[in-house]
Amino acid sequence: MAGKAKTDSSPLMAAARMSDVAYERILEGLFDRRVPAGAFISQNELSAIVDVPVAPLRDALRVLEAEGILTIHPRSGIQFVRPGLELTRATYQFRSIVERAAVRVFAEQGDEAVMNALEIRHSRLLRRVERDGLGKEQLEEMDALEGELHGAVIAALRNPLIDSTYRRMHNYLRLLRLDRKITTPIMIRTLKEHLDILEACGTRNADAAEAKLQAHFQAAMQRSLGLV
Repeated sequence: MAGKAKTDSSPLMAAARMSDVAYERILEGLFDRRVPAGAFISQNELSAIVDVPVAPLRDALRVLEAEGILTIHPRSGIQFVRPGLELTRATYQFRSIVERAAVRVFAEQGDEAVMNALEIRHSRLLRRVERDGLGKEQLEEMDALEGELHGAVIAALRNPLIDSTYRRMHNYLRLLRLDRKITTPIMIRTLKEHLDILEACGTRNADAAEAKLQAHFQAAMQRSLGLV
């Protein structure tokens, strides 16, 4: 009986795994620009681009539609979201609401070793960028630091529901960054804003940490909109 149950469930498990693969490949295609943001494309075309059969692709598309990444038009095609003012505003509003609460907890209870390690890496990267300018390695390190800092802040809440929602929100953030031009002055400002947050957290000053985080988000939203 036990063996039969395992056999019966395996096709379902395999289908679920393929759906997960399709989900990840669609996002990868979007973020590496094989699928342009705002594109209107058929299921068959998308299946060929991401190299996933149509059946699991459909399951993944339904999930991505629920997450707001695309809209499915029956018998017509798939419309991917195009970054713009409204998506930028909504994304940073969400980040502000969640992370302002989280950074207070991180400042008061966060692991000092994590804060110190992040501060050291930010400072080293800042010196490299000021000395050598911008390059591929610096961009990759900046992306890593961005994820680790904000990830550590969110993790301070110890809330799995917020963790999963924030991971989905991060897809919007990556969309917004597709058309963003990173320059040496922009990276220097961003690193300094991160260091201001870490300094406030390191002194266990929750009020200052929240204020520095909010200032960082306001500046980042302006940069995303091309206002600075």
